[in-house]
Amino acid sequence: MKVVLGFSGGLDTCACLKLLQERYGAEVITVTVDVGQRRELFQQAEERARKLGAVKHVYVDAREEFVKDYVFRSIKANGCYEGYPLSISLARYPTALWMIRVALQEGAEAVAHGCTGKGNDQFRFDLTLSSQAPGLRILAPIRELNLTRDEEVRYLEKYGMSFPSVPFTVDENLWGRSIEGGELEDPMQSPPEEAFQLTRHPSRAPREPILLSLGFEKGVPVSLNGKRMDGVGLIGELNRLAGEYGVGRIDMMEDRILGLKAREVYEAPAATVILQAHAALEALVLTGEELAVKRAIDQKWSEMVYRGRWFDPLREDLEAFIDATQERVTGEVKVELAPGRAQVVGRSSPHSLYRRDIISFHLPGFDQRMAASVTKFYGLDGRLRGWGR
Repeated sequence: MKVVLGFSGGLDTCACLKLLQERYGAEVITVTVDVGQRRELFQQAEERARKLGAVKHVYVDAREEFVKDYVFRSIKANGCYEGYPLSISLARYPTALWMIRVALQEGAEAVAHGCTGKGNDQFRFDLTLSSQAPGLRILAPIRELNLTRDEEVRYLEKYGMSFPSVPFTVDENLWGRSIEGGELEDPMQSPPEEAFQLTRHPSRAPREPILLSLGFEKGVPVSLNGKRMDGVGLIGELNRLAGEYGVGRIDMMEDRILGLKAREVYEAPAATVILQAHAALEALVLTGEELAVKRAIDQKWSEMVYRGRWFDPLREDLEAFIDATQERVTGEVKVELAPGRAQVVGRSSPHSLYRRDIISFHLPGFDQRMAASVTKFYGLDGRLRGWGR
């Protein structure tokens, strides 16, 4: 049997590779999908795949695809789950699709992933794989064998692969980074500074704030400080700038799909800044009624992405509304970076609904006398109730 394994080179996927060979007699093709991880991880993954006997290793550069087809859509939808920018969940969909593409190219009978039975990723992989390639068998050795991390470590030691104990587990892509497990499973344990790679501690950030300018076209960021940039480059540069100021650190208790609570730590400097700027621009160009409805739509969209339902028709239906609102979300937003925070301090748009000549207390653009007629009837239903007593 030929199996395509989504392969990061970490403990779980390394254990999967050997288990697929040993338990299923499989010829394993490993696939590593680049969605913005550190470059050194790809060489490590290839070396480990070959050492463990993969018959072929495939590297896919999907950074541009990830940003254009997933991150940009998430920006338009202000994609957040329980207060943090969707990042790890978004990356699972292009990864799963590339596993399918390679499996079909190689004539594989099955696809495999290293998800456990406690996490969220099993939903994202399983729902994507089963809906987009129903003819492929899905294998999940860690889940099927109910293995713990310690058991995986001991298992790989038999094959000369050492995984020393680490204080936490990390997952990353261009849009964010998650840190969990190990000592962080104690909710009272502060994350050690070495857990962070994208952000400085605010106490070590530059003292003087700086101003950034972000340009948007139809809800998508297209320029940074007046320089037009592609999405991958813009996000990478903003990760660097905002990370220097310690922006984008999040420490939270998260409700997983299965109902389990987990302590999660995230780094998302670029995402934090871009989403704040995008929301500020929306507030300038959309009506109050549009914003109220869009908040509900955005929340539902985010929940579906988090819960593995990218290929659900409802996600596409929600995006039809979201895309319609984004036609006017064009303009420039100024953001101040200071130690530990990003704050919107200015915004402009050719579609702005803000009229200074009407709202100003100093300009006569609005006849105040008209408001008296409005107040006579506004809230009339509530006053009528009092009159009947």
